[in-house]
Amino acid sequence: MLDIKFIRENPDIVKKSIKDRNLKIDIDQLLKLDADKRKFLIESEELKAEKNKASKGGKPDHTTIEKMKSIAQKICDLDNKVEGIDQKILDFTLNIPNIPHKSIPIGPPKANKVVRIHGEKRKFDFKSKNHIELGEKLDILDFPRSSKISGSGFCLFKGLGALLERALINFMLDLHTREHGYKEVFPPFLVNRASMTATGQLPKLEEEMYRLKDDDLFLIPTAEVPVTNIHRDEILDEKDLPLYYTAYTACFRREAGSYGKDTKGLMRVHQFDKVELVKFVKPETSFDELETLLGNAEKVLQKLGLPYRVVMLSTGDISFAASKCYDIEAWAPGIEKDLEVSSCSNFTDFQARRANIKYRPEDRKKPEYVHTLNGSGVAMARTVVAIIENYQEEDGSILIPEVLRPYMGGRDRIARE
Repeated sequence: MLDIKFIRENPDIVKKSIKDRNLKIDIDQLLKLDADKRKFLIESEELKAEKNKASKGGKPDHTTIEKMKSIAQKICDLDNKVEGIDQKILDFTLNIPNIPHKSIPIGPPKANKVVRIHGEKRKFDFKSKNHIELGEKLDILDFPRSSKISGSGFCLFKGLGALLERALINFMLDLHTREHGYKEVFPPFLVNRASMTATGQLPKLEEEMYRLKDDDLFLIPTAEVPVTNIHRDEILDEKDLPLYYTAYTACFRREAGSYGKDTKGLMRVHQFDKVELVKFVKPETSFDELETLLGNAEKVLQKLGLPYRVVMLSTGDISFAASKCYDIEAWAPGIEKDLEVSSCSNFTDFQARRANIKYRPEDRKKPEYVHTLNGSGVAMARTVVAIIENYQEEDGSILIPEVLRPYMGGRDRIARE
């Protein structure tokens, strides 16, 4: 969240940020609450000083006792008012998004900027098929049976399709731990309300999450949530920064309101696998760390031999908690779309304030908030789409990217068994 002091001292910056995001939030209402709170605090402190002074004047008479009782009641009333305003300020600030970095485009999603394009799109000398046709013909993706089991928006991976999914997970974890310096963790897939609030999913996105009503727990939409919360309410030592974590988890999203052809197959599913990258860093290094994080995620697609592009998101498309974000989009020729397979974001101190994650600088006594970053390294469902469609052969088989072959028993292709 944003610091109320920052909002108080920089209202124009906050208002412009909200306008650039195409949102409507009455910051003046928040500032009035803040002013009322400070006024009541001053009144309370003055009354407390008067009460203390009276208590030091020797044995009080009846009039003084009654006056002190009256002052005590006024102090109690003021403290209750402050407590009520504190909750209103918290509720208000939890719904104010992060300040977009000055380097990102201002405008709606169409203002997104393509930063670079990597690889060449494959030209087929036969009519290419989409992943649904290929997956069903090879009996590696089974959508009818997954619908029978769970409903629409799920997928049953079978045989070499299931092995491909597992191969991708293991390949990515090995890459990020062995070559990029991340520490692997395996977190819970269910988290509490405090964890979801800390990373910014709540309260804004509650309707998009799967929630267990009886326990008030949430199925995670991304490993970002449990991994970021590893250090909630902690003070880290500067010498231990930066901290890099990677984690495989299943991810669960309701995708409420999604419909049409863009939801078919693996395009927009309620459950998917993902390998996530999370960083805790010092503030002065965070935007350099973002570029490194982006490079780590790009390396996955480079090693898989998939053509992709990197897009810097605009103020109208960036997520609620992010200050700057890049999307990596892999090309899928069967459906002729660029598919988002990774979002790499710098949240600055926005999540750290919500999660109360600080570090103690070596040259200063007062702890400061860390900066948090995360990126998909990468998300599986759409990456599987890109692999199946880019590596398809005329006979309907699928070549296996060379880097995955050791994880698939040395096979070089997926064919009907």
